[in-house]
Amino acid sequence: MSRSNKLRLAGVLGGLVNGIFGGGGGMLLLPLLGRWGTLRPKSLFANSVAIIFPICLVSAAVYFFHAQLSWGTAWPYLLGGVGGGLIGGLTFEKVPVKWLKVLFGLFLLYGGVRYLT
Repeated sequence: MSRSNKLRLAGVLGGLVNGIFGGGGGMLLLPLLGRWGTLRPKSLFANSVAIIFPICLVSAAVYFFHAQLSWGTAWPYLLGGVGGGLIGGLTFEKVPVKWLKVLFGLFLLYGGVRYLT
């Protein structure tokens, strides 16, 4: 499979996971971009966020039009997420790649355990 087709497949898989589970597409994109892409490790994290943003908008629109989105419930999380995203984006350059990988792995582990219990 050509590199461009692999990257398209990664996008499809990220969008599919994001649409089915309501999030998490970026968790799939990060390792696939690392394996199939040519980006430096720090750029992988930033590009994964940039790629998943429009995918999340599409997923949110689909949920909204199918009456599955509760703005009253989502609003506090959205406000907190904007604040967290701003803080994370501003401190991103100061965090070593090794710690980004460890934190990402711990986040995946935590999420997996939470979903199973």
